[in-house]
Amino acid sequence: MKNEILRRIKQESATVTPESLPSFYTAMSAELASSRDTFFSHPMVLRCREDVLPFLNDEFGHGIEHSKKVAIEASALILGEAKTLGFDAARRLALMAMLSGLLHDTCRLEGEHASRGAELSLMILRDYPLSDDEKQMIAAAVRCHEAFSPTMDFGHAGTQFLADALYDADKFRWGPDNFMTTLWEICNYQEWTLQQILDKFPAGLEMVSAVQNTFRTPAGKIYGPEFIELGLSMGRKIYLIIQSFCQKNDCSGRLVP
Repeated sequence: MKNEILRRIKQESATVTPESLPSFYTAMSAELASSRDTFFSHPMVLRCREDVLPFLNDEFGHGIEHSKKVAIEASALILGEAKTLGFDAARRLALMAMLSGLLHDTCRLEGEHASRGAELSLMILRDYPLSDDEKQMIAAAVRCHEAFSPTMDFGHAGTQFLADALYDADKFRWGPDNFMTTLWEICNYQEWTLQQILDKFPAGLEMVSAVQNTFRTPAGKIYGPEFIELGLSMGRKIYLIIQSFCQKNDCSGRLVP
């Protein structure tokens, strides 16, 4: 019965859609198009996509679709800085950002998952045609992608751009994505009752709100807060849906006569 109730709530919540498409997708459409082309064609990316599959957990909301979005958008954020970095350097760094995005949540269900993911990244990338410095840069980015982790000063422009782009692209997912898919996948994985979800919701909204001012790249600081605000708007509406349901029904799953 619990799964059926959750399915019904999820189905009703699916009618809550973003008020608009984040402007990031229009403003950086050229960079995103280039990134998508790389994602579906570059041999190193194709190899990495296969190598990370055994380590990603789709049931927890941090599977291949999440990693794909982070990879493409982190890469686009780097390409947006091409004038600052130089075109060739930006293209190479954008490729590394894509690999970082695919690798960042490979240890998502483990304690200290960012540090463990960095270690696993070095193992996976061991035989890739990357320099040792490039592998270490990717591992460094994975190591500091967690929400609210201190902003690291790497003293190296390339590593800084890479780490900051990975962080921002990952935090874009705290917007609409969080309330369309991730929330429900985590709730189902954790087997929370509807009452538990309701009880956790206010703190969850506060946490999402708190990430709004943590974006790190120039473009992330411009477009990231909009992602979060759109997500919060959806979250508040979904919270009201759950509240309304629980006023009429037993949130453990038994319908009130």
